[in-house]
Amino acid sequence: MPVSNSGTTRITVLADSDTRWKWGALTASRLTGEGADTRLDGRLLRGRATPTVRQLEEVGVRADSLREVTAVEFLREVERDAPDVIVLALVGGAVQAVLHGLARIAEGSVGSRRPVVVTGYVGVVYEKLADGLLLRHGADVVLANSRQDAERFRAVYEGVGADASGVVESALPFLGGAAYLEKDQKHDPETADPYTVVFAAQPSVPDSRAHRTYLLRRMVEHARLHPDREVLIKLRSKPGEHTTHIEELPYQKLAKGEDLPPNCRLVYGNMGEVLDRTDLLVTVSSTAALESLHRRIPTAVLTDLGVREALGNHHFIGSGCLASWDEIDAGYSPEAAPEWVARQGVAPDGTYAKAFDAARERVAELLAQPALPPIAPYYSLTTAPGYLPGILARHHLGPDGAPLPGAPAADREPGPVRQAVRSAARGAYRHGVQRVAPVIRRMGEL
Repeated sequence: MPVSNSGTTRITVLADSDTRWKWGALTASRLTGEGADTRLDGRLLRGRATPTVRQLEEVGVRADSLREVTAVEFLREVERDAPDVIVLALVGGAVQAVLHGLARIAEGSVGSRRPVVVTGYVGVVYEKLADGLLLRHGADVVLANSRQDAERFRAVYEGVGADASGVVESALPFLGGAAYLEKDQKHDPETADPYTVVFAAQPSVPDSRAHRTYLLRRMVEHARLHPDREVLIKLRSKPGEHTTHIEELPYQKLAKGEDLPPNCRLVYGNMGEVLDRTDLLVTVSSTAALESLHRRIPTAVLTDLGVREALGNHHFIGSGCLASWDEIDAGYSPEAAPEWVARQGVAPDGTYAKAFDAARERVAELLAQPALPPIAPYYSLTTAPGYLPGILARHHLGPDGAPLPGAPAADREPGPVRQAVRSAARGAYRHGVQRVAPVIRRMGEL
């Protein structure tokens, strides 16, 4: 398993969705710093959420190479020609599977230097904290997006007797943009853009038709109450596309039954560009709230559907951002609590520029070592014999991390027939999720 010694740092990002590709690719750039001689290779884990070309272009990160792979194909590629650093931007189970596969490769490559492995979370960690963290254990670096997360992560690892030294405090890698200024500070009020309210939609929160329809109608009502304002519903994906979470009831579909006023419309695009024109960001619990707070944009986290763990808005307790549509309709503009913001890694005070210093130094130290210790995830056949084999099998790996018989063996781009079959299968899956499943669910409620 050779590792490059050409002077160029080779980083491979393995991601399973558009948002995780964005996190992984930007994390890779933060770990090396500006001006570094780096090669970035992107690998997209084949599955239901594999991003489309449009989604990749919207992220705006360019890789030196980019292609789809299965977990087994990725591991075989690493075994042939390992990069210096691997960033695993994946759901927890996939991280665990790849870690065990990499551990097996390293064991069979005595005398060769293995890659440094980095992983983390793409946004707010508000559910399955222990499960997700233990599935990521074994990576050399587990990035925490804030001081609060770093403390929680270490507590979980230490609480089960696992090594917590890999936890490194950093921040979300995609924060940035100009600080917010009131409209009258930007330019002549006579030519200024209208006051703009942006709702950051989420694919799976809330998950019921009634709640999603309620939110859509409140946006429409707000636009009618304030004809001088522009109300934008910022969507994550177009119909037929998937993101990290399944979206059974996209707002595009729900909006077909609503009479949207001229000042209320659906928009796509890069969130940073949308925030450039935002005066108030409204959401249930989207990570976009942290992007907004980083830029000091007034941010409202909705309480209309309750403050509940299932919605993720409980994460914002103490932030000063909790508000209802009634309050927003009346003109309320929340003001974030500085001490809460400081603990979330949002750093609107200018310290964000140093947020990745510790992670960059840790990776540099690991790269400088002549040899790295074996990859040793907490989950093993000793600690989790009834759980781990199933996780590995979902990625065609056996209990020892080796490919199972019949696992995908192609190390080449699929031919046109294989591509057509794969596209048709994805289309059928998405149709089932967005059309058939909701109908069946409604029938079951009769």
